[in-house]
Order: sequence, then C-alpha cells, then structure tokens
Amino acid sequence: MLSRPIKNVGFVSTRIAGTDGVSLEIAKWVEILERNRFDCFYFAGQLSTPKSRSLLVEEAFFDQPEIKKINDAMFGVRTRSSEISNQVQKVKDKLKEELYRFVKKFDIDLLIPENALTIPMNIPLGLAITEFINETDIPTIAHHHDFYWERDRFLVNACQDYLNMAFPPDHPNIRHVVINSLASKELSYRVGISNTIIPNVLNFEEEPAFTHQKDCKLREIVGLLPGEPFILQPTRIVPRKWIERSIEIVSYLNLKKPALIISHSAGDEGQDYYQRIMEYAEKHKIQLILIDHLIGDNQHRRSKKYTIEDVYRCADLITYPSGYEGFGNAFLEAIYYMKPIVVNRYSIYRVDIEPKGFDVVTIEGFATRKAITKIKRVLKDEEYRERMTLKNYELAKKYFSYEVAEEKLLYLINTFKL
Repeated sequence: MLSRPIKNVGFVSTRIAGTDGVSLEIAKWVEILERNRFDCFYFAGQLSTPKSRSLLVEEAFFDQPEIKKINDAMFGVRTRSSEISNQVQKVKDKLKEELYRFVKKFDIDLLIPENALTIPMNIPLGLAITEFINETDIPTIAHHHDFYWERDRFLVNACQDYLNMAFPPDHPNIRHVVINSLASKELSYRVGISNTIIPNVLNFEEEPAFTHQKDCKLREIVGLLPGEPFILQPTRIVPRKWIERSIEIVSYLNLKKPALIISHSAGDEGQDYYQRIMEYAEKHKIQLILIDHLIGDNQHRRSKKYTIEDVYRCADLITYPSGYEGFGNAFLEAIYYMKPIVVNRYSIYRVDIEPKGFDVVTIEGFATRKAITKIKRVLKDEEYRERMTLKNYELAKKYFSYEVAEEKLLYLINTFKL
C-alpha cells in the first residue's frame, strides 16, 4: 500500500535529449502524464529537459568514456577481467547514490526507467536502478523499447550475469511495458515476466498545423530542383534501417537530379555503415543530403533552424525500408503529417501495424516494378495521395493515439494503490 497518492514521476534513461526514438517517446508520456496532473522529473547522462526538474549525471550516458570502456570489454568476448568487474561496481555505486539524491530532491513517487533496464548500453546504470528498486521498493514502470536479445552485437558477451540480473529485472513493484506483441511474447517466454503492451503513439486528436509546401525553405537549402520530389529518410544512419533500399528506390524513379534527404546522424553504432551507404549512393549516382545539423527537438532548438516537423511538412515521400524496428516511430510520424510512405514489411509491421489496414507502398526486402509504379502514381496524383493519407490518419487516430496509451498507463499507475 502506498502512503500517499502518486504525484511526482521520475524518468530515468541514458539520454533524454534530441530526436532519438526513446527521447521522443518520453516526451509523449510526459505530455500524457502532465495533462493528468502528474509532475515529471528527469535523470540521465544527456538532458535537454528543464534544469529545475532535472538531474544530470554524466556516468549515465552510454557514450561517457568510462561506460564505453566497460562496453568494449563486455561485448564480443566471453570473459572479463576483475578490473572491469570492479569498475562496473564502482560506477554502479556512484549512479545508485545519484538515484537516491534524485528521488529525495524531487520527492519522486514513481520511477519510469526508459530502456535503461532493457538494452545494455549502460550496464552500471541498469544494475544501479535494479538495486535501488530492491532497496526502496519504489513503484516502477519499466518502459522497454528493444531488448538485448534482439541485437546481434550483444549476443556474444562476458556479462550474462548482469543481463540476467537487470535487463530486465523481476520485482513485485515493477510493471513492465513493451511496445509490440512480439516483444511481449519473448519477455514472457524468456524471463517469465508478465507485461503490458503500449504501442508508440502520437497525438492524433490534435491535427498538425500545415504550411504550404511551396513555402518550404528547406527545398532551396538542400538544393532540390523545382518540381523534383523531396524524398525523406527520417531515421538514423544505422544498418537495420536498410537505407540501401531507399537509394535504389530513388534511382528507379529516374529523376533529373536524384537525391535522398536523411534527417538523422549515424548515432551509436559506428561509422562503417555511414561509409557504406555514401559509397552505395555514389555508385547509383544519388546525392545523399544529410540535414541532422539543421534539426533540433521540438522544445529546445537552440542553434538549430528546423524541427523534425518542419522536415516532414516539406517531404513529398517518406522511405522507411527498415529490416527491423521495435515499433516504428517514423511510420506514425509520416501518417500524422499525412505523407505517403514506402515501408518494408519488417516483422513488427506485419504483426501489429499492417492488419489495421493502412494504405502504403510496401516492399519485401527490395523494390519491385509494382512498388515503383505505385510510388510514381502517389507523387503525381494529388487526389489519390490525399485519399490515401486521410484514410491512414483516421486509422492511426483509432489505434495509435495518446488516448490508447493514456488508458493503459493510468491503469498501471492505479495498480500500485491496490
């Protein structure tokens, strides 16, 4: 039994900043919680959240030098040194102390670890959160986006003991949330943990404010010719995004000056794939235009000139040929901004999205002549395009709106009162 109603919610992650999928989903949950009169606070190694509600701890960031050293010694090998084990414990203890400080400073009633108990980007942080929960019995909703067993790079490791302990942990006061049905089944099968599915969502009840595409300054900045389509790949440059397929699609369209605009940077998986697609684009005579330096998040643009919404509004076509996704933020964003989308039928799309009846251009690993023909029609036939995008918006409003997440999230919070 709780001694008082839950009021103050503490989000904990490695990073709560920028336009990565986890940070975007945190912002959505915050909006849902705050409109239900909860107050939200933030703990991470990188933050773009209000300072008065935040605790920045550098060791929580997955790219902090000490954490990188630990990760390098843990993955791709079968044994670890006692020095690394000691270092893990040292950093874990520091992070746990900071968690105690965070909860005390902001009088936190409910903890929401965001992917920090899911994917081992920061092992000491996962261990610290797990120990903290066991020591305090604090109500916790663990929000899982992608598990370590879903990523090949984590399968060979020298830290299975840590993974079993904290990624994710099992505790009576933890409610586990996953974002798709396949993850739900795997979590139950592998670890025996019951869970709730809350898909990624957008606020479809609040329609986007459109600006006319002719007013899009980005077209001039990226150097598109008049009349040429703005084809957007709204993802990071990482192997599972299969950007080669997007390059091929642009090539098949036979444009005068073929170009693919990519909104995000290479991210946390190295530069090898970046070099790969640059060379692949050059081979196909496609110009890759990277605009991540122009884009900030919605609330904290700082020196950035545009938000991701500005980019979507300029787009004529979205390419999303991913081989794997935990859910598909970019898919929902394309639907929200009423843009046609080309999507590879990755597993989660097949199981959780496609059955809803969306009208999109689909491919299965490669673009067929049929898919290219439909893309050309979408780009040329305005009436057909508007009918398609309006249908998709209404479907997403029904299945992936804030109200869907709100109902399930509030129910989970209320279970702590039982």
